[in-house]
Amino acid sequence: MAFDRRTFIGTTAATGAAVALAGATSTPAAAAQQDAGKQGPRTYAFTVMGTTDLHGNVFNWDYFTDKEFDDKAHNDVGLAKISTLVDQVRAEKGRRNTLLIDAGDTIQGTQLSYYYAKVDPITARRGPVHPMAQAMNAIGYDAAALGNHEFNYGIPVLRKFEEQCDFPLLGANALDAKTLKPAFAPYSMHRLRTPCGRDVKVAVLGLTNPGIALWDKANVQGRMTFPGLEEQAAKYVPKLRSMGADVVIVSAHSGSSGTSSYGDQLPYIENAAALVAEQVPGIDAILVGHAHTEIPEYRVKNKSTGKDVVLSEPLKWGQRLTLFDFELTWEKGRWSVAKVAAKVLNSNTVAEDAKITRLLSDEHRKVVAYVNQVIGTSTQAMSSAEGPVKDVAIIDLINHVQAETVKTALAGTEWAALPVLSQASCFSRTAAIPAGQVTIRDAAGLYPFENTMEARLLTGAQLKDYLEYSARYFVRTAPGDAVDPAKLTNAEAIPDYNYDAVYGLAYDIDIAQPAGSRISGLSFQGKAVAPAAQFVLAVNNYRASGGGNFPHVPQAKQLWSNSDEIRNTIIQWVKAKGTIDPAQFASVDWRLTRAGVPVF
Repeated sequence: MAFDRRTFIGTTAATGAAVALAGATSTPAAAAQQDAGKQGPRTYAFTVMGTTDLHGNVFNWDYFTDKEFDDKAHNDVGLAKISTLVDQVRAEKGRRNTLLIDAGDTIQGTQLSYYYAKVDPITARRGPVHPMAQAMNAIGYDAAALGNHEFNYGIPVLRKFEEQCDFPLLGANALDAKTLKPAFAPYSMHRLRTPCGRDVKVAVLGLTNPGIALWDKANVQGRMTFPGLEEQAAKYVPKLRSMGADVVIVSAHSGSSGTSSYGDQLPYIENAAALVAEQVPGIDAILVGHAHTEIPEYRVKNKSTGKDVVLSEPLKWGQRLTLFDFELTWEKGRWSVAKVAAKVLNSNTVAEDAKITRLLSDEHRKVVAYVNQVIGTSTQAMSSAEGPVKDVAIIDLINHVQAETVKTALAGTEWAALPVLSQASCFSRTAAIPAGQVTIRDAAGLYPFENTMEARLLTGAQLKDYLEYSARYFVRTAPGDAVDPAKLTNAEAIPDYNYDAVYGLAYDIDIAQPAGSRISGLSFQGKAVAPAAQFVLAVNNYRASGGGNFPHVPQAKQLWSNSDEIRNTIIQWVKAKGTIDPAQFASVDWRLTRAGVPVF
């Protein structure tokens, strides 16, 4: 917060008015107009840099594989790479002519961020400073919007992270449930010094995802509420303009597609950034987050003004850095935006910034040592590579641990006699359990999300619907057509984590049939499943709260819930058992077929 270009405005109108007044008197507008008349129109250019969905990535490192990150496109990840790009842009543009913002999902996603939330928590007395706060402070972020994953570890962890940041965490639609006043700063105001005219005042409005109310219900219910993005933008943008903002930028943890993966469960649109641009006048640009897609530049025409609003979403985990380039003109005593353009820079084109890697080298070493702790052994190697198209042992392991945990939890209750089933997805096609020694990172790699577990009561008919919905994931393939496993999945752009296999039931999925008519031979312990039969389903909280818009589960009776991450439950199970033996839990209970003939 040392740079005089950064002036954070609190949530009160009085504070905002005071700072706005100070900005207005810094350079007499009349003198600037006089100069402009003598020398022609004055112009000023500046750049706003943006990241989003960093998800705890500082280093170009994959803690689940314990090696440098790489993917098919040879992308790199992490704030250390972003720092190098930021330094290059600041050197080119002039540091005073730049701002750096983020669109949320910062403190969850890697074992580095997990370690400092759960193992050596920042909330402990004399606890450490979060690595993401250290890195972002060192790089010099000006503001960051709240993401939905900021709430995964509970509000105390988020508040401590907020306290450790030298920049504001913004969320105009994160409200206190009792007062309906902002629970976080809604916006920040930043002043850029110019060679002519008065300073340029840039407002950054932060908007987060209303799905938090569902996805982190246990952490926020009764404490915070999350109205729609359009509603809060319509409230704040005129206010920011009245406070003297020359430029209004929205940092929105919300995709641009206008869709929601939660159906009726989510009363507000999940991916509303483009709708905000279209419906709320007075916005110049939107930094988009949440969707994990790359959008270098996307223009949306505002219905009221007819002006283009420029949107950009940099790829997740620090793989890209967005640049919004603004050109302003001084006319009639005020700055006006003449042009906005956006593009993204690829972090794989630069080296990591040694300043950042040195700063956090101790934290990195601690986490590497932690994830490489041996917790047990496995009698054989298991891989998730074929998990999307085959019933594989490694997914059975997740399901077996979940089902066993729920059975133990329900023992002695009225539900103890009911059969327990479990759902799981192939979260990573590269997850593996080696033969021999098994480490924390091996077990944790099976479940890269901080999901917790619940038990819900479902009927046989509801489970059939659930499986039919899940089976939409497969591309319809006629009998006799060639089968390429690489092209068989992700129909309708359904991600792997939204295809569930249900453990404890046997069934066929006929991919020659249309979606909705694919499940056949549904049975439990060799007998056909009766529509009215009752089952307990061990299910993650994402699915239970409506994630993926699967039928029945969100409305089903909750029999039990747990606050511990499923990932941790798997780790503790392996520690307790000592040995993983697939012969004790793995079996082929579902298969892909065409006209009754197995595909594989």
